[in-house]
Amino acid sequence: MRTIGDRNSTAQHQAVRLVSVLLSAIMALAAVGWATSNVREIAPQSRAVVLRLGALHRVQESGLLWALPAPFENVLLLPDAATVLERRINGLLRSPAAQTGEADAATQSDSLAGSGYLLTADASVVQLDIRVLYRVTDPFAYVLQEEHVLPTLDRLVTRSAVVICASRDLDSILVARPELVSADSGTAERRERLRADLVKTINASLDALKSKGMSLGIEIDRADVQSALPTTAVNAFDGVLTASQQAEQAIASAQNDAEKDKQAANQEADRIVQVAEAQSSERLAAARADTATITGFASGQGRDSDPGLLWRLYRDRVAKILSQAGSVITVDPKDDARLILQGADK
Repeated sequence: MRTIGDRNSTAQHQAVRLVSVLLSAIMALAAVGWATSNVREIAPQSRAVVLRLGALHRVQESGLLWALPAPFENVLLLPDAATVLERRINGLLRSPAAQTGEADAATQSDSLAGSGYLLTADASVVQLDIRVLYRVTDPFAYVLQEEHVLPTLDRLVTRSAVVICASRDLDSILVARPELVSADSGTAERRERLRADLVKTINASLDALKSKGMSLGIEIDRADVQSALPTTAVNAFDGVLTASQQAEQAIASAQNDAEKDKQAANQEADRIVQVAEAQSSERLAAARADTATITGFASGQGRDSDPGLLWRLYRDRVAKILSQAGSVITVDPKDDARLILQGADK
C-alpha cells in the first residue's frame, strides 16, 4: 500500500512541477512580449511620436523603433511631412433640412434659407464646396491638439471663405455672366486667384494661432473649390441669358435690315443723282443751243464791230415774242412816275 501511495505522491509532484514550468515559461514569454511590445517597424510614409510617462519625448522617423513598453512609453503613429491629408469642409455645405425644404421655399425659415450660402460683395449669394489638402509639419503640436485639429481647421476654413467671398463680387468667384469674361480680363484673373488667396488666408490664421502658443502643427498646401449658385438663381440667370441671346439676335436682325435699307436708299439716291445729272445735262445743252446765236455774236464782237448789232438783234427777237401777247405795257426803268401794281383795281 505504501508503494502505491509513494507512486501517487511522486506523480503529483511531477505534475505540479510541470505546471510550474509551463506557467514560468508563459510568464517569461509574456514578459518578453510586453518588454518588446513597442519595438516595431515604422512604415516609410509614417513617423512615430513617443510619449514617456505622458510627456512628449521624441519623434521617430521611418525605420525600426525601440521604445519602452507601455505604460512607460506610448507610441502614436502620424503621417510623415511629405504625406498630404484631405479634409472636406462640411460646414459650408447646405444642410439636409434645407435641401429637403427647397421645394417649399415659401415656408422655409431664415436659417434654413441661408444655409450653405455665402454673401458676396455685390449682395449676391454663392455656395462653396471646399476640400483642403494639408500636411503635419509639427508632430508635437499636432499630438497635443489632436482632438481639436479638425474642428479648428473647419472653423478657420469657414471663416476664410466668408472673408474671401465678402471681398469679391460674384463674377470674381464663378462664371455667372459669361459676357463679362472677355470684356474684363481682370475678373478672370481674380477668379483664378481665389484658391491661392483662400490658402494664404487659412495659413495666416494658423500662423496667428502658432504665435499665441496654440499651434495645430499643420500647414495648408492646396484648396480645391467648387462654386455654385442657388437653384432659383441658376434659373434666373438662365432666363437672363436666354433673354440676352434673344435680344442680341433681334439687334443683329435689325442691323441687317437697317443695312439692307441703307443700301437700297443709297442705290435710290445714286439713281436720282444720275437722273438729275442727265436731265441737267439735257437742259444745259438745250439752253446752250437756244443761246448759241447770241453767244456767237457776243464772242465775235470786237473793238471794230457795230455796238448796236446786239440791240437790233434783241429788238428783232423781242418783237416776235411780244407779237404773240394780247397786250404789252412798257415801263421806263429810269422813270418811276408811273407804277404798275399787279392785281390793283383799274
